[in-house]
Amino acid sequence: MASSLTKFIHSLDPRTLPRILQIQSGIYFQGSIYEMFGNECCLPTGELIKVTGFKINKIIASIFENNEDSQCSARIELPLNFPGLCKIMADKTPYLSIEEITRKVSIGPTRLGHPCFYCNEDIKLANLTIRQGEQIMFNSVEEVNGTLTVNCGVVRDNQSHSFTLPLSQEGEFYECEDDHIYTLKEIVEWKIPKSRTRVVKFTNMLHTWESSNPLPENFDGCLILAPIYEVQGVMKFRRDIVHILSDLDIEVKDVTDCYDINCFLQPLSMVDVFERTSKEFPMVAEVIEGPTGRQQPYNLLYPGKEIVIHKKYQATRILASEIRSDSCKRHFLIPASYKGKFKRRPREFPTAYDLELARSDKEQLHVVATKAFDSPHAELFSVSVGDQFLVQQCQMGEVIYQGRKKVIDVLACEQILSEAYKEVLLPMYMEGSFVEVIHDKKQYQLSELCKEFHLPFNVKVSVRDLSIEEDVLAAVPGLRLEEEITDSYLLISSAGDPADSWEIPVYRLNMSVQLLSKPAEETVSAPTRTIVEEISEEQYYMVRRFENQALHPPPRPPKKPTTLGSKPLLTVSQQIVPDAPEASKNFCVDTTKKLCSDQAELQVSCQNDLVQRENEDDMTATATLVDTNVIKGPINNMLPKHGQEKEPEKHVYEYLDENVIENVRKKFQDTTVHNKTYLLKKREETSKME
Repeated sequence: MASSLTKFIHSLDPRTLPRILQIQSGIYFQGSIYEMFGNECCLPTGELIKVTGFKINKIIASIFENNEDSQCSARIELPLNFPGLCKIMADKTPYLSIEEITRKVSIGPTRLGHPCFYCNEDIKLANLTIRQGEQIMFNSVEEVNGTLTVNCGVVRDNQSHSFTLPLSQEGEFYECEDDHIYTLKEIVEWKIPKSRTRVVKFTNMLHTWESSNPLPENFDGCLILAPIYEVQGVMKFRRDIVHILSDLDIEVKDVTDCYDINCFLQPLSMVDVFERTSKEFPMVAEVIEGPTGRQQPYNLLYPGKEIVIHKKYQATRILASEIRSDSCKRHFLIPASYKGKFKRRPREFPTAYDLELARSDKEQLHVVATKAFDSPHAELFSVSVGDQFLVQQCQMGEVIYQGRKKVIDVLACEQILSEAYKEVLLPMYMEGSFVEVIHDKKQYQLSELCKEFHLPFNVKVSVRDLSIEEDVLAAVPGLRLEEEITDSYLLISSAGDPADSWEIPVYRLNMSVQLLSKPAEETVSAPTRTIVEEISEEQYYMVRRFENQALHPPPRPPKKPTTLGSKPLLTVSQQIVPDAPEASKNFCVDTTKKLCSDQAELQVSCQNDLVQRENEDDMTATATLVDTNVIKGPINNMLPKHGQEKEPEKHVYEYLDENVIENVRKKFQDTTVHNKTYLLKKREETSKME
């Protein structure tokens, strides 16, 4: 029986693909078959199409108007990456059986795939009765003794009760109210039932949309979302992959049982090829749909090109991100064969805990403070902007707390003075800001960096890779090498030159091939050619998500006790005026912290090791100041006591110009004194008025 393409896609179970369709009522546009915006818009009656897949291409939205005259307005097209957060409105149309729910609603292993329903009547099971209106969570679908059932659960008195429902269970099932917030993409993938629409309400419209907003200004209503699918398939007499939008005005009929699927083109994705057994390699294939991009070898993989796929394997890459203040960072996967050279760049540390994590036995960590910190204990050091430290080790220290001695974790450091060292203790919960001082001018290969230093690590390309035409890393001012990952790759070459081989990624290359029955000769290839792969933001998070789950991020640093802020429980730092009232002290501290944070502020999450600069220009200027404005003084002779003579390359420590440091401190202290003087004058004026 013929049906519209839209109705057929809504009723199609992806597990039954591929399917063969015959066009029953075609559509013609200017009398020939051609494409518009990459999609077929003209299909003759009688044409056969083998459907191999489908996905949501875009969303058609209309403003929901809850009145009798009109329920919707003009249609608005929304792309899948439209920014904003939505809340879904419960569908008031009931489902009449469990089978209908499993056929139309997405049920999966994640939170997004656990829909909730209630029944308008009691459901009596063998050992449990589901009461009318009780919320039922659908967790998964599985086959038990040849019968498909749904694993469900209810919560009663804070206890979860699990049970199964057969697909044959009938009744009126209604969606429960959902208080969760979703992105438009999450709604598209999980929350739009087949053959139904979805009413949503935007709770937060993000202001990151580059194009004009298609919604009315200050829109605060509900939208009806209807998906438009892109159907992927092949035609019987064409050697390419066609893409058809589901809203094309055609009628189709499923004739899978009447034709041999093998008589159609058999396109394989890179994932399909990778899933072949190792014994099937090498193989000869013809490119059916090539990737986009001008970079080699992508520009060589055009439709009709014959290639040899030699083998499949796992290869390592270094995941790197551009160092910049905004969120528009570029991300790269760097192969181990990269021949460029790197120089170290200063790292930034938001807490003393991060200093302990970055400490290494190979070289002593030298940092300069870019934010002030007033210690609540006399036994611990108060940091000023411009103070320099050599980080020693984490240890236990005693402080006076509520009149008694208390042992806490502290970071032992040596403050660098003009001609001496001063041993100081910093609390591990200290929220400051430090920039590393780099004395190492050596140029490193990528393998040397991974061997000698712990990732993450900041670098910049000093010598580009001359073996490739365009080194994209050379134009990046700074890179953060984050972690080493393992990914799947295929080794390919041109059929005409099998010795010239390339690595191509399996999961990020959108290419389809057809296997040919030609023999592939074994050849001794030259060294494999690799590329620096630039990946999107979404691919970046997917790569990090599926990396080794055993590598857990470090724990959060210790929190500063909230009770330390009360006056009777601490020894007040001598930097605060003794006779000033408590409010004046707090105001002074807050003011100085704000003044210092204007010079440099860094917020780092220790949980995901991703650095976001709040003020990159000031931080970079500070790091440059530390690295260039230096002098050699008598203190240099004292440094070998810290183990520098054990290094194969002797690093000479140099220090900031004391005049520069004094100017920074003087400016900071003058501002602080001015604030204190102002507060004292205000207090005297208040006393006189009283």
